[in-house]
Amino acid sequence: MQADHTGPESGLSSPVAAQLLAQHGTNELPTAKPQNVWRIAWKVITEPMLLLLIACGVIYLLLGDRQEALVLLVFVFVIIGITFFQEHKTERALEALRDLSSPRALVIRDGIPQRIAGRDVVKGDVLVLAEGDRVAADAVLLSCLNLSMDESLLTGESVPVSKALAENEPTVMGQAGGDGLPFVFSGSLVVQGKGMARVIATGAETAIGHIGQALFAVQEEPTRVQRETAQVVRVVAIASILLAVLLACWYAISRHDVLSGVLVGITFAMAVIPEELPVVLMLFLGIGAWRIARQRVLTRRIPAIEMLGATTVLCVDKTGTLTQNKMAVTQLYAQGQVFNCHPTSLSLPLSQLPEEFHEVIEYGILSSHRDPFDPMETAILACGEASLKKTEHLHGDWTLVSEYPLSKELLAMSRVWTSKDLAQLVIAAKGAPEAIADLCHLDPAALQTITAETDRMAAQGLRVLGVAKAQFSTRDSGKQLPAIQATAEHLPPIQHDFEFEFIGLIALADPVRDGVPAAIAECQSAGIRVVMITGDYPATASNIAAQCGIVSPEKVMTGSQINQLSDTELQNAVKTVSVFCRVAPEQKLRLVNVLKSAGEIVAMTGDGVNDAPALKSAHIGIAMGKRGTDVARESASMVLLDDDFFSIVAAIRSGRRIFDNLRKTIAFIIAVHVPVVGMSLIPVMLGWPVVLMPVHILVLQLMIDPTCSLVFEAETEEPDSMRKPPRATDASIFDRRVVYMAGIQGLVLLATVLLVFKGSMEWGYSDHQARALALTSMVAGNIGLVFIHRSLSRNFWQSVLLPNPVIWWVIGSTCTLMALALSMPALHQLFYFEALQLKPLLATLAITLMSTGLLVAIKYGYQQPVSGHSIVR
Repeated sequence: MQADHTGPESGLSSPVAAQLLAQHGTNELPTAKPQNVWRIAWKVITEPMLLLLIACGVIYLLLGDRQEALVLLVFVFVIIGITFFQEHKTERALEALRDLSSPRALVIRDGIPQRIAGRDVVKGDVLVLAEGDRVAADAVLLSCLNLSMDESLLTGESVPVSKALAENEPTVMGQAGGDGLPFVFSGSLVVQGKGMARVIATGAETAIGHIGQALFAVQEEPTRVQRETAQVVRVVAIASILLAVLLACWYAISRHDVLSGVLVGITFAMAVIPEELPVVLMLFLGIGAWRIARQRVLTRRIPAIEMLGATTVLCVDKTGTLTQNKMAVTQLYAQGQVFNCHPTSLSLPLSQLPEEFHEVIEYGILSSHRDPFDPMETAILACGEASLKKTEHLHGDWTLVSEYPLSKELLAMSRVWTSKDLAQLVIAAKGAPEAIADLCHLDPAALQTITAETDRMAAQGLRVLGVAKAQFSTRDSGKQLPAIQATAEHLPPIQHDFEFEFIGLIALADPVRDGVPAAIAECQSAGIRVVMITGDYPATASNIAAQCGIVSPEKVMTGSQINQLSDTELQNAVKTVSVFCRVAPEQKLRLVNVLKSAGEIVAMTGDGVNDAPALKSAHIGIAMGKRGTDVARESASMVLLDDDFFSIVAAIRSGRRIFDNLRKTIAFIIAVHVPVVGMSLIPVMLGWPVVLMPVHILVLQLMIDPTCSLVFEAETEEPDSMRKPPRATDASIFDRRVVYMAGIQGLVLLATVLLVFKGSMEWGYSDHQARALALTSMVAGNIGLVFIHRSLSRNFWQSVLLPNPVIWWVIGSTCTLMALALSMPALHQLFYFEALQLKPLLATLAITLMSTGLLVAIKYGYQQPVSGHSIVR
């Protein structure tokens, strides 16, 4: 039996360790310097959108309307809160990394094992590693016995990798992943065996530390809608203030009334400044986040919601995202036959597992640990418990006598069992198929058959284990001992001394998640290209890609090939390659950045620490909530709370709906502001009586604000939203066609209101009566615009009939308010109205109705695919 080659190590002395700790610092990630609170506050209040809200609040305070000012103040605090949240997000991600990288550690100090805090580990320390330990620092092995590590934290791959000693002790760490390497990495987990390792990198110098540095260096970018809105707000705010000052001066000089001139200027500023824009953007995205949360998707970075609709490339990590990050038995081979297990379930009903395959599972379990850490052993045990329950093939009462671990010379392990019911010892072996074949001394024909079957399974990306059995009789003083009395001393020194019989093969894989192929198919039908980026091997990656339905799964590029390409060459390669494998974290980040530089809108999904920099760099980072690490969740824009990949499709649909509804809102805002601005400016310039007073602007705002914020936000998605390609990367909510259409509609409505006002005065109505009729026409026209802009693709009557209870509440309250203002003498003075007969009101509504028909014709004359060209530059 193989001996334990772990040799004694004296390790560092305590004084030397203390000196190294003082020299190199603690074994933890550097803390990001917190930003000064006042600097964050200054950054917040200098945002154009916030300046606009503050300016509007000041205007309302000057008018004595404290309630409106208070509402705007609430939005100010909301924006400040969101900004503070964003500023501290990176710090939380780094904090999560620090927690992962500082476990407790068993080290050799002064020649004796000592348990110390992970942060106190220094270069040169000797780590003692045992099953279940999390490694405290990057180190190189000095000795090991049957050592396997789970490095999925760094590589994203669920299958443990075996470790082996190097002939000469390396001084520089290699890359994580791959079998037979002498390196162990900070944050990785020992799933089997034991060993000792000398630390050669701590803190920020470790592999997990490099991820932290990359994460800290990534800066989040504002979305196009945010940039455009800020630019429009800035331009309109400056222009409106200048025009308001000029108009106030004009009025004061031409009419010799300074106070009234100031009031006219303020009224004009209120009419021109579209304070709905920042409010609408925030409310749309905020309510959108709430709607998505009801589908079990948490939004951590709200602006990412509208970007979802523009996504052109969805980069997905294989393990834990497309797959379950849990090994499962998928195929069995025994007695020349193959049994295909259900690929997405560990449950194998007994009726589906033929008798000839029972033994291969039975001895696969016997060759595994009773309470395994290794995911492949866990999968075999789960398969046996589901398939062999209530049969004679499960042996929970047997006693382990001894085991023969894996070695570099023989990649197979054996476990020796006894029981009071056994006449001889039972030996179960499993390992690499070629090693098991060697133990069984197969003839050339049988070996060729086993090799061919192994190659067939491996070509499907499966992990293949061979299984064998043997019996052994122990003797003492020439007499055969009962099996129950046998001890390890009675066993031969090596596994080859047993006469093994080959039983079969067990093939395992990380199964594809339920619903993933359907979700990917819907993404592709919506014009979204799906790209897999994984740390796994080419055959496995290609096979999983084919199962998921990813386009061209046979075109695979490895991390080493990526390193050989320039950014330009890589940009050309990513146009046709959809599967990238053996990819390191920094290469994932490079791929995301190359796609972004090619003009793609990139969404990235992932669940591991290795995904964090790419998740943060992508336009939309989507982390898995249940299986995802804290670092991945903190770095992502969105988190799938139930890890359902199909939720991504629902989120993309919501993103497209939000952008479409934002476009409808922009068109409505422009169309309704044109007559308001015109009626504030033209009568003053022409020497007519002032039509709109501040109270009228407030009444109009009572309709415009809830219409924009609630009615359009609640509209359902367009019927073809997921059957058309993503919007162009340069598409704008201020699209020229939309803006021109809305502007023409606004001019038509302005002409209608001017006609009503001037015509009323010509027919002998007083200024106050003409004002009442003009405002009635404006409100009626606004109601018509609400229905006209409810849909981008449906006709007018379909738009009217769309279900949306909010619209009837808004329109009902608006009509009620107007009816009270027109009919109640007590409100006439407040609104500068006078009593009217029914006849002029009906005539005004008839004229406005005819005008609405023209507005409908204008909309559908422009109803073609939008150009994507923005008026914002």
